[in-house]
Amino acid sequence: MEKRRKIGMAVSLALLIALLLSACSGGNNTTGNSGGGNAEGEQASGSKGPVTLDVFLSLSPRIEDIKTNAVTKYIENKLNIKFKFDAAPSASAGDKKKLIMASGDYPSVFLSGDFTQSEQIDYGQQGVLLPLNDLIDQYGSEIKKAFDDDPDLKTAITAPDGNIYALPHVNDCFHCWYSQKAWINKAWLDKLGLPMPKTTDDFYNVLKAFKTGDPNGNGKADEIPYSGAIGTWHGVPSNFLMNAFIYDNDEDFFNMKDGKVDLSADKPEWRQGLEYVNKLYSEGLIDKESFTQNGDALSQVANQVGDNVLGVIAGGIPSLYFSLAADQTRHKDYVSIPPLTGPNGIAYTAYYKSYGNGQFAITNKASKEQQIAAIKMADYMWSEDHAITNEYGLEGKYWEKAPSGTVDVRGRPAKYNLKPEYFDMVSSTTNNDTWDQMGITRRTRDIRESWVAPKDPMTQEGYEYRLFLETQNNYENKQPKETFPLGIFMETADAKEVNQLKPQINDYIRSNMAQFITGSKKLTDNEWNAYVKGFDGLKLKRYLEIYQNAYDKMAK
Repeated sequence: MEKRRKIGMAVSLALLIALLLSACSGGNNTTGNSGGGNAEGEQASGSKGPVTLDVFLSLSPRIEDIKTNAVTKYIENKLNIKFKFDAAPSASAGDKKKLIMASGDYPSVFLSGDFTQSEQIDYGQQGVLLPLNDLIDQYGSEIKKAFDDDPDLKTAITAPDGNIYALPHVNDCFHCWYSQKAWINKAWLDKLGLPMPKTTDDFYNVLKAFKTGDPNGNGKADEIPYSGAIGTWHGVPSNFLMNAFIYDNDEDFFNMKDGKVDLSADKPEWRQGLEYVNKLYSEGLIDKESFTQNGDALSQVANQVGDNVLGVIAGGIPSLYFSLAADQTRHKDYVSIPPLTGPNGIAYTAYYKSYGNGQFAITNKASKEQQIAAIKMADYMWSEDHAITNEYGLEGKYWEKAPSGTVDVRGRPAKYNLKPEYFDMVSSTTNNDTWDQMGITRRTRDIRESWVAPKDPMTQEGYEYRLFLETQNNYENKQPKETFPLGIFMETADAKEVNQLKPQINDYIRSNMAQFITGSKKLTDNEWNAYVKGFDGLKLKRYLEIYQNAYDKMAK
């Protein structure tokens, strides 16, 4: 039985990785010669031979050989360039980037630079990263179209000096924007005759019923009403609940009002939320392992042979814990819970739309010829064609044009259709047909949601559609009217100061949150006031001031 469980877990993990790629990349793309760049085979500089681009790339472990990869060859032939890769394994790419930047032995082009906003300013002012503005004006048709389609994008990647030093990997993953979810066992609700909880009081009563009503029907009191796991994608169960009292994104803990940056975690409503979660914990309604176990430990519980014992789980997607293998059906019992309404009428969901760090950049080592070829390459990579081929390979093997009469997830005529071979590919260890989301793409919602809608969202093939539906029905636009952007430019000195203050403040919030919830600290006036006072020693006032200044500059 133990051997069987381990094999099942290995299959589950492989499928989870594959489906996470599908769910969080969900590409879609046009075909053939759409997008930026030159006509096929045309030299970027006007000369006959291909331009060699020495490129730093974070290499996916699923790629067999980046040099002979089908997408690599397609890009080289299409744009008449030749890649000379410095391809670092993704696990060590960040360390490698730091080393080559410090040594000065960096390449002409980065495709996986992962440059923070402060790094972009710093390296830009040093002249290491070249401003892209003029190159975009001359050669960036797809990039300019993206700015027209999404003005927030241009604002987000433009440094305070007016320059664009890097382009991000844009992934409009709709369900990722609202990834702070909780999933409830609908089969248990139905068996006990309970409706979907709408308020924090309803949720408390449901968890009580799960604990005492024997919903799995085995005659044992083995049910775990609500569980989660640290180190997983929004797997800590308290954060979902805190949004019924005050906004909690578990990223910066900021609460915006009228353009003013403030902290949620020192407010009376935060204390009120902690009191509620502590009540659940003290009555055994929240799994005591939730604040110490990792995702693998919870997965063993979720997929154990025999009776299911889990009522509600916290996490961005159910496959964090439950196997989606064809012969495993337990995950089908779970549906998302809409944001709960708290005693003050608050019912928020956390919002995570952002553009991320800068990935594509051109350095001062690039010749003019390389600069032109590189920006045309980046322009193509922001096209719909590359959004598809990067993730799904060339047309024909894993995807095809949508059959006539089919519709996408929005009910529109579908553009693309995944073939069964794709799901075999993503379940395999490696492939040489895709770029596996390396480098940059621009996968808009329009592209991601233009595939043929699967008939059954509860299948492996329908998983992305399932996440779309759950998000659309229960979470879309449930965030506060104002939220602080997750990525924002600030001056280098301010960024360095924030990089020292933010980890200390966030660790302080999370540590005290766990202690108040588990009861190792009591929510008495004395202990609460001491907690709030502790922010003074962490320079919270200065911390908020820096972010306010950055926000005001961005808003101008």
